[in-house]
Amino acid sequence: MLRHIHHAAIICSDYGVSKHFYCDILGLAVLAENHRSERDSWKLDLALPDGGQIELFSFPNPPARPSRPEARGLRHLAFTVDDLDAVVAHLTDHDITVEDIRIDEFTGARFTFFADPDGLPLELYEV
Repeated sequence: MLRHIHHAAIICSDYGVSKHFYCDILGLAVLAENHRSERDSWKLDLALPDGGQIELFSFPNPPARPSRPEARGLRHLAFTVDDLDAVVAHLTDHDITVEDIRIDEFTGARFTFFADPDGLPLELYEV
């Protein structure tokens, strides 16, 4: 029935900061950028290399979502990378805090976590 995830939608608190983070630091390509004046909202469609997408939304005064301690619902977004050390170095060069690299006890793969400008947990998983 389900084939793959088409997109993940993220609501940000500061559109300019989040656009810079996802486009300039993480390197995602812009597919479309639209302002919805009736909602005072931006919608930015971003492309992942595998065809998946991230929809980045802005709304006036969105409520904060708890992420720690872990709450019900979406836990984090995970992205595969070829070279975890290189991506971690890139992020730290941009003053982004990255957790220590861990080893998946079931697969032996290396992974780590960092956060977007609103504290959304993001995972890097080396394949």
